[in-house]
Amino acid sequence: MLKVENVTKYYGDNPAVKNLSFTVNDGEIFGLLGVNGAGKTTTFRMIIGLLDKSDGTITFDGSPVDYKVTDKIGFLTEERSLLTKLTVYDQALFYGGLKGMDKSEIIERLDYLLEKLEIQEYKNRKIKELSKGNQQKVQFIMSIINKPKLLILDEPFSGLDPINIELFKKLILELKSEGTSIIFSSHRMDHVEYFCESLLILVKGKTVLSGNLKQIKEDFRKKNIIIEGDIEKEKLEKIKGVLGVSFNKGEYLVKINDMSIVDKVFKYVSTCKNITKFVVEEPSLNEIFIEKVGGSYE
Repeated sequence: MLKVENVTKYYGDNPAVKNLSFTVNDGEIFGLLGVNGAGKTTTFRMIIGLLDKSDGTITFDGSPVDYKVTDKIGFLTEERSLLTKLTVYDQALFYGGLKGMDKSEIIERLDYLLEKLEIQEYKNRKIKELSKGNQQKVQFIMSIINKPKLLILDEPFSGLDPINIELFKKLILELKSEGTSIIFSSHRMDHVEYFCESLLILVKGKTVLSGNLKQIKEDFRKKNIIIEGDIEKEKLEKIKGVLGVSFNKGEYLVKINDMSIVDKVFKYVSTCKNITKFVVEEPSLNEIFIEKVGGSYE
């Protein structure tokens, strides 16, 4: 289990992270979100010991993170961090050696992961000869070559097509089932919703939202109603508590202030003809993120 407690990091007089606290349990995928410059990378580097914190504590399985536990950690960075003149095989020997693995263990693990990601034929190819997507696969392999107990994934699906994203998802869920604590960061809110039960959103180093994702969505003020049928948009917009109405692909999306407005909308819709759909939805994580951060990812 990873525990980050009241952690602060200053660069000079400027706080990059301020009073940050969260816990990632064994076998949990935890979402750490924020726009560029929010403090995510600083947090990742403090967790793995590359940066000293200014205040607070970070422990993994009850012990401070130092060289005694770094062999148990994997980190997939957003930036490429591969030695491109090496073959995939030699890169694995190098990374695995840094993690205290013996050669036979590294080769066995490498062969398993190459097969899982369907790139066995690239084992003896130089990394610089691979496509961007296959380099991302290799980088992922290097981050989990040691079967980490703690794994940080920063934009893991960068450069991948939908088929290869599914291959990554299966491996991530496999690690979760084996008890790995995973911190997941992505610009894609749908990926965060797929993996994470709990999350935290950073803005300028400060926590603006944290908790269980299901509870966050239940507590969020705005709700959506999806309607399909013959209605008059202008009449819906006049209902007190309706925040907006849009039309797309044959459906009306009605944003309401809170759940008390549902009955008012339903009362109007029940007077309309050809109603084939009336569904009350929770807001998406993307909507919540934009509301809390004040902008969207690019």
